[in-house]
Amino acid sequence: MTPEPIPILLVTADTAERAEITRDLQRSGFRLECAAGMREAAARLSAGGFRLVLAAAELPDGETAELPAAFARLAPGMPVVLISAEASVGRAVAAMRSGACDYLVKPLTAEALEKSLRQALGATTVAARAPQHHTSQKTFITRDPRLLEVLETARRVARSTATVLIQGESGTGKELLAAFVHRHGLHPDAPYVAVNCAALPESLAESELFGHEKGAFTGAVTRKTGKFELARRGTLVLDEIGEMTLPLQAKLLRALQEREIDRVGGTAPVPIEARVVAITNRDLSKCVSAGSFREDLFYRIQVVPLVVPPLRERPGDIPLLADHFLAQFAARFGKPVRRFADDAVERLSRHEWRGNVRELENRVERAVLLANGESVSSRDLGREGRGEVLRAAAPAAGTPPIGTTVWEMERQLIMGTLSEVNQNRTRAAEMLGISIRTLRNKLREYREEAPAAARISAG
Repeated sequence: MTPEPIPILLVTADTAERAEITRDLQRSGFRLECAAGMREAAARLSAGGFRLVLAAAELPDGETAELPAAFARLAPGMPVVLISAEASVGRAVAAMRSGACDYLVKPLTAEALEKSLRQALGATTVAARAPQHHTSQKTFITRDPRLLEVLETARRVARSTATVLIQGESGTGKELLAAFVHRHGLHPDAPYVAVNCAALPESLAESELFGHEKGAFTGAVTRKTGKFELARRGTLVLDEIGEMTLPLQAKLLRALQEREIDRVGGTAPVPIEARVVAITNRDLSKCVSAGSFREDLFYRIQVVPLVVPPLRERPGDIPLLADHFLAQFAARFGKPVRRFADDAVERLSRHEWRGNVRELENRVERAVLLANGESVSSRDLGREGRGEVLRAAAPAAGTPPIGTTVWEMERQLIMGTLSEVNQNRTRAAEMLGISIRTLRNKLREYREEAPAAARISAG
């Protein structure tokens, strides 16, 4: 039987190079898809299915030394091989330190390229090996420092058996984070079993989670294996855990503490190995206060608490995700759409996105279907519906008083933005569209000017 071609993403802006490499590698058992730069690569990688990234070290929208780390954020664990026309030892070392598996200098022979790729594939990490029939191969598309920190924490704790609690608003990607934890866990090839607690009928919930023996109740004509046992050494995801009934919460607490379950109608406990990931969009501490959620279970499941920030707090991710969804739906529907018009970009940036990433995805899908030509206009995005809110384009205080200096307006904008993001300078700089160095210089300037202003007012 002929082996399945190995899927690779080739990232280069050089069309001639793209054609040559594609031709050579297809003969060697590889299947290539191409992207001209980082933005297009991000869209393709998020769809999953690739085993390796082969990229030109010189891209119009990426620095050589930063490329491996950038690809690692887009597709954690995937090997990256860089090709370059510059035989620079310094650049090669920097690229390898950043995470590249290899740095190849052109011109290349087909044999040398194939050898490098196969060596890189041999070093593929568990994230790339996770089987598609267990979890989605989609990953987070983000450059938000706060979300990147959450992902790094998830990666560090994944190779333990600790229970994880994922919190966040609807549509933020909590299920995606649960799959991310599984792929980076001790047993990524083991089953990934997800249960929606809100959809469990109360009369059957215990049987669904813990299983039952034949004859345990009317209709139990055979033994049923519950979700805990089905997950084996893998991951059991309890989605909407805040909707679980109190009696079932007590049984879940015992299962987590004792690492064993009792089948309904069973006579002996059954040991379990699955790691539990709990997901909720509710404030469980308030549920505890209201008496609808057990306090002891709350503390038991939040060994590792992870919070996915809403999209409105990640403004830098809005254009990134919008471009990704545009490429995805344009390919799916066979539309020639390639970009957003300026008015559409402004509209997307100002929207509150109360439905988070899911709302953005739905809006872009509709826009791609309605668009004529190569760009999506503001009109294609549709009218603002009921409950949809735009962020104010100007500060709530309105127009500053006549005589306010530009320097003072700038200071108020920067200080106000810092206040909104709890003094997180990285996020503030991103929201303001300036570098962190510029922000630091501005703050130093304001500190130096403050004593002078005080002396003037005192005089």
